[in-house]
Amino acid sequence: MARILITSALPYINGVKHLGNLAGSMLPADVYARFQRAMGHDVLYICATDEHGTPAELAAAAADMDVRAYCDEQHEIQKRAGDGFALSYDYFGRTSNEPNIVLTQHFAHVLEEKGLIEERLEHQVFSIDDDRFLPDRYVEGTCPHCDFERARGDQCDNCGRLLEPTDLKEPYSKISGSKNLEVRETKHLHLLQTKVEPQIRAWVDAATEWPSLAKSIAYKWLDEGLRDRSITRDLKWGVPVTRDGQPREGFENKVFYVWFDAPIGYIGATVEWAEANGGAGSRDWESWWRTDKGAGDVTYVQFMGKDNVAFHTVSFPATILGSEEPWKTVDKLKAFNWLTWYGGKFSTSEQRGVFMDQALDLLPGDYWRWYLTANAPEGADSAFTWEHFQSLINSDLANVLGNFVNRITRYTASKFDGRVPAAGEPGEAEAWIADELGQRLPAIVAHMEAMEFRKAAAEVRAVWAAGNEYLTRAEPWVKYKSDVDAAAVGVRTGLNLVALFGILAQPFIPEAAGRILDAMGVPQDRRSWQFGDIAGLLDALPHGHAITPPPVLFAKIEDDQVAEWTQRFGGAEPDA
Repeated sequence: MARILITSALPYINGVKHLGNLAGSMLPADVYARFQRAMGHDVLYICATDEHGTPAELAAAAADMDVRAYCDEQHEIQKRAGDGFALSYDYFGRTSNEPNIVLTQHFAHVLEEKGLIEERLEHQVFSIDDDRFLPDRYVEGTCPHCDFERARGDQCDNCGRLLEPTDLKEPYSKISGSKNLEVRETKHLHLLQTKVEPQIRAWVDAATEWPSLAKSIAYKWLDEGLRDRSITRDLKWGVPVTRDGQPREGFENKVFYVWFDAPIGYIGATVEWAEANGGAGSRDWESWWRTDKGAGDVTYVQFMGKDNVAFHTVSFPATILGSEEPWKTVDKLKAFNWLTWYGGKFSTSEQRGVFMDQALDLLPGDYWRWYLTANAPEGADSAFTWEHFQSLINSDLANVLGNFVNRITRYTASKFDGRVPAAGEPGEAEAWIADELGQRLPAIVAHMEAMEFRKAAAEVRAVWAAGNEYLTRAEPWVKYKSDVDAAAVGVRTGLNLVALFGILAQPFIPEAAGRILDAMGVPQDRRSWQFGDIAGLLDALPHGHAITPPPVLFAKIEDDQVAEWTQRFGGAEPDA
């Protein structure tokens, strides 16, 4: 039994996340966690809300709330949204909680001891109209390299270059739009990434299980040359800057930069999980994160969108590797491209696209889970359209899976008293479906192990389609008229396929899968992905075993629903 630690990029606290955020980190991490649990492994899936920084302060002010109270409220809202999509976090923590504060201050102390942090007087953009220093990403302007007009002060989204706010041409405050800016002196702590660049490059070179997207982004940053980065900000909301357990002189009104403390939040949330669960044995957080305390046998897998890759392959490793302490580093990093909204970007700040809570108001979570996995933005960006969503759901879930389950279970109830028939011997049709499963089941497992979720979903759908083809070949309803025993073979095999389809569906559409398996009376301990002998799979349900036809699993999406949603949320090509 392997031990697998899974983290997904932390959702920021300022509002419910959109479907692009879900598709690029939290959902695939959950699909993978459910798969590995079904394979019998010891899985710990950790996530948390990322709660510090200027956006939280501004969102709280806009809501006329204390920032702590705002974060309390938003954490619960995001947790409920995750529950609505059946995200199976082992723990959903918070970066503002004490464990993360203690760990962040610990790393800063150790890094300074190693000569990797120093105080520097720097020049930072101050907005006179906003009466505050502006964090890097709250200064926007024209990129000096590619002339993109909406480059941020930390990075240009168009060319990908790392920037400083003072690099921008015609800068303005993103908070107010004011151009009444000036550069003022302020003192900050800097992490000397340049000193650990060789260790980071060697670490990236040794990463054999990252997709090309992740490695190419890491090398882009390394090849351009790392910069020493400020890790403190002139803010009130965040992890206090300390020295020897006391407020650091000159930094009383500063906090650690959110991108310094947020990745440490993976560890902090694991500490919260351990404290909530007794903290002994496998529930000891150090056994998952400290290689000197048992984490040497852990496989650590991270999931994130491509915009977070650089921070996870360079900045956070600079903290971990620079500490020279025995921390577990990532083994597999799965990076995703964008899920786009009709070819343009989803946007939290501009409320463009469908958000998680809105999606759940329209349809149950499984509809969205299947679409976002089957259409995952893995090799390239994937475009969401209402028409494609309708087509995929109606075809895959309503017609292929739902129709199969409905047909065979209702026929069993009608003709075989709702019980698995025992009569008859397998024949040509059964040999055909066995051969299909013999080829496709190993392919599904291989794709899931490789975190190729789009390919895995395609193979699962192909297995469901093969089940429908099997019923066409077996024709139990035709044979029943002249040979009940021959019909019984088709029904028995069909019922076992229903059970198998429910087991295969678990990582992707867990709520529907649970309803299928409950209807088939499959015990919890028989729902694993240990498939074994194919012939045994097709005769696994006990003869005479009672089944109950489930209610309709998936209602088709109608044209008038698509028209209504298009009007409500939009559904047109983005402006040129």
